[in-house]
Amino acid sequence: MTNNNLIDKYVFRANDIRGIAMGENPQLTPEFANLLGKALGTYFLAKNCKHFLLGRDGRHTSEDLHEALSQGVMSTGLAVTSIGLTPSPMHYYTLSKGEYDCGAVITASHNPKQYNGFKIVIGNAHSVYGEELQKIYELMLKQDFVQADFPGAYREVTAIDDYVTKLHSFLNLKRPLKVIIDTGNGVGGPFMDAIFKHPMLDVEVLFQDLDPEFPNHPANPEKAENMQDLAEAVVERKADIGLGFDADADRLGMVDEKGKFHGCDLLLMLLAEDFLSRNPGETIIFDPKISKVVENRIAELGGKPYRFKTGHSFIEAEMEAKNIKFGGELSGHYFFHEDYYGFDDAMVAAMRLLSIVSQAEFPVSQFFANLPKVFVTPEVRIPCADAIKFQVIDSVIEKLKAQNLKISTLDGVFFELNSTTWAVCRCSNTAPQLTFRFESQSKDDLHKAINVILDALADYQELDLTKVMDLLTQDF
Repeated sequence: MTNNNLIDKYVFRANDIRGIAMGENPQLTPEFANLLGKALGTYFLAKNCKHFLLGRDGRHTSEDLHEALSQGVMSTGLAVTSIGLTPSPMHYYTLSKGEYDCGAVITASHNPKQYNGFKIVIGNAHSVYGEELQKIYELMLKQDFVQADFPGAYREVTAIDDYVTKLHSFLNLKRPLKVIIDTGNGVGGPFMDAIFKHPMLDVEVLFQDLDPEFPNHPANPEKAENMQDLAEAVVERKADIGLGFDADADRLGMVDEKGKFHGCDLLLMLLAEDFLSRNPGETIIFDPKISKVVENRIAELGGKPYRFKTGHSFIEAEMEAKNIKFGGELSGHYFFHEDYYGFDDAMVAAMRLLSIVSQAEFPVSQFFANLPKVFVTPEVRIPCADAIKFQVIDSVIEKLKAQNLKISTLDGVFFELNSTTWAVCRCSNTAPQLTFRFESQSKDDLHKAINVILDALADYQELDLTKVMDLLTQDF
């Protein structure tokens, strides 16, 4: 029997498996990956799957985890095909259109270099998450694995050509564009030349080399500070737009021609306007942290805004259940079910965005010139141990209920102080953290909302609330 101390339950998160893979006492090791592979093979065989598609990012530990996971899967008799290094969306697309019916990508997305993880999918790249992920955890604990007389076959293939062909079907350019791209030394870098090769695109890629140290900045385009190099390059090269991708290239952020960063919810608004021009009256799904400016704009255009739970797995499942064709998150995930498979694909988002920009007779900054003025904070994260973070949120909910505030508890707690002021406090799906965001048309009301949360957390002296308190002194 294998030591169950190898299996940390806290790496089984809401959407995927994610934890520390480097340094002392790593949570994700080759031994863990081999056990996981055996559990995945057993789980997928029970669902009549036949062919497992595997991919990985460029992190220090990804190759070893890839080898160990594939050996575990094959030990159950399931065939494994590897596409090797891959942006997560390319893996999802390949699984959705080909002969494969289950799989995994080894990646920790935007997390720091010491992390790694496993995004597990079935069918048309539908995430295995929540209770189903817990079943895999239980299989690993029990170690009641299928053991085949002969291991499954293994092969390696390339997938880029088919993927690029599909991506370019979404590209409709009316004028040439100069584009600067920042891949943050993530796995998308080696593929950008092929993906953005087009006679009407003049493209330059920053930090294109794969480097698991992420030496230039964190590969997370949700945050303005990670887009500064891109912003400076756009202005210096007189580009039309700048695009930033995260470490596994499934998130997209942008800066305009002036180098100004616009939050990923405002990019969602542009994509929503474009989507509604072809699909009038349709529902658009988004997470609780999206600005009311975006929600109101969708409604103005005749769409149906639908605020739902954070997490690509939850949103994908809700889209499938309710036949929703488009959605997005503040984190920079955008989901496409219009002529596509419903998963989050930053490359499809980029193609749609470049088409929007190319068809406009004005620069990108003008798309945002006449938006209502609001005071909106960035998403703020503070450390909070996985063992207590849900308890903390439950305590906050009880305190807010006692104040008779209008609240939603679908994802942490979302409350409205009045019709133009809201706040969200929730558990991160990907790390031992709490996350917050606040918005109001009034700075005074914004501060009131921040203080409501600070007061609700006052009993937890172990929490460092400095980042939240600092919001009271900042301009937005």
